Amino acid sequence: MNGKSLLLRALRLQPNPRPPVWLMRQAGRYMAEYRAVRENVSFLDLCRNPRLCAQTMADAVGVLDVDAAIIFSDILPILVPLGFDLEYTPGGGPVIANPFRGEDDLARIPAALDPDRIGFVFETVSETRRAIPGEKALIGFAGAPWTLASYAVEGGSSRRFIHTKTLMRRNPRLWSALMDRLTDAAAVSLLGQIEAGADAVQIFDSWAGALGPADYETYVFPFMEKLLARLGGRVPVIYFAAGNPALLPAAARLDADAFGIDWRIPIERAWEIIGANRAVQGNLDPTVLLAGQETIFAETDRILNAVGSRPGFIFNLGHGVLKETPVENAVALVRRVKEFAVSSS
Repeated sequence: MNGKSLLLRALRLQPNPRPPVWLMRQAGRYMAEYRAVRENVSFLDLCRNPRLCAQTMADAVGVLDVDAAIIFSDILPILVPLGFDLEYTPGGGPVIANPFRGEDDLARIPAALDPDRIGFVFETVSETRRAIPGEKALIGFAGAPWTLASYAVEGGSSRRFIHTKTLMRRNPRLWSALMDRLTDAAAVSLLGQIEAGADAVQIFDSWAGALGPADYETYVFPFMEKLLARLGGRVPVIYFAAGNPALLPAAARLDADAFGIDWRIPIERAWEIIGANRAVQGNLDPTVLLAGQETIFAETDRILNAVGSRPGFIFNLGHGVLKETPVENAVALVRRVKEFAVSSS
């Protein structure tokens, strides 16, 4: 592990001179550097180009001066070697032409993912590690089984998740078979990223909030347990289940080192639920970055004051940076976290 990293110290609940800060989707459409890259390459082709991915993230780290880089990639390309026809439509998001809907679809998904099929992800980790300063932590990531399943079954983004929820309730055996294969794929990806040099990993359960606590316990929690067991504590793990604070009591029973918190619950209340022996990450509403800097500073200070000097806190947004965000506001946010911590020590 990188002994100089403020992020890794926070994940180990060690005292820090200030909270580490990084932003989800910190390399994205709000940055001119990213838009320039995308003029010449599709999103999926970018994800498959380790050199460009590393440079894209290194540029973002340089502009923002955050304490950690998360590899530039996406949670969905892993579905391609699992037999799904994935494309990203301009302005429309991901579309899967052959969604998983029944027994016949299981046969096309390998029981175990061949890591060579996603070697570009591992190369991205290695390239990014070389491209960023040594004191910056490098975070790998994967989608959680439920979130991967929701895309695979719905065929893209959804608001109601009708096909996914119908499948899991109507055919629990088939649901378990699908989730086992997605759990294996996520584990293969994360273990390969760790081997390639990731200091920590984050598991994105972006659509967990579509579930109530009972469904989460029955249809999701067992597979998250399996995934974390496969990782075996090799590096710290951050679990980010967005959208429904009512899931926190169940999620807190998982063997993760840290929990990402969105803006729907006060950070101090979330920490009470999770427990003092875990780190927390969050939780500024990304839309705050569309306001004036006085508002950004006030909301940032509110979160920092709520946490105080408690070890184990990582400042982040409650979700990814929005494409409409002025880049100078993101820069100002990072600077505020650093200045506030210094002036408060």
